[in-house]
Amino acid sequence: MTSAQARALFLDRDGVINHDNGYTSRAEDFKFIDGVFDLCRAAKRSGYLLIVVTNQAGIGRGYYPEQDFLALTAWMCERFEAEGAPITDVFFCPDHPEHGIGPYKKDSFDRKPNPGMLLRAAEKYRVSLQDSIMVGDKETDMQAAERAGVGVRCHYLAYGQAVEYMSDAATHQIHSLREGTPLLREAAENEQGMV
Repeated sequence: MTSAQARALFLDRDGVINHDNGYTSRAEDFKFIDGVFDLCRAAKRSGYLLIVVTNQAGIGRGYYPEQDFLALTAWMCERFEAEGAPITDVFFCPDHPEHGIGPYKKDSFDRKPNPGMLLRAAEKYRVSLQDSIMVGDKETDMQAAERAGVGVRCHYLAYGQAVEYMSDAATHQIHSLREGTPLLREAAENEQGMV
């Protein structure tokens, strides 16, 4: 990583930041997952940007308008700010190749498992993807991160989750978000060792 480059902690939203109850679009239904603020505060202390990359096909399916998503995102970012872990940016893809309505019915390069959102974030913020971390709860999160060249790909599988397997595209598996904190330090130490 050069001095001009940053590193990022990329986070999926539903299933990582909040409990995935299916197409969450309102603050009253948004329940933060235990440990997410601890992980993100640790990331900020270690010099990571916090960037959310989330598929939001509920918009494309017509379940809720984009304005509702943007309002919920603003509320979520205020909560992170109040918790001492300000989010740098949120990238989202509303499209779905089969169930999208009107202009949303397309196979977007941004929709995970495609790497578009990660690549756009890296370009916008001069992020070294190899020195960054992705935390996601789905196979598609890990595949998108692998295709983008993210160095640490952390598959979050909460205790008791029905599917207890690690994605082939993942480099690590955790069962609580706090378990991700040592990976931040490990990555930073590896980088310092290479200077």
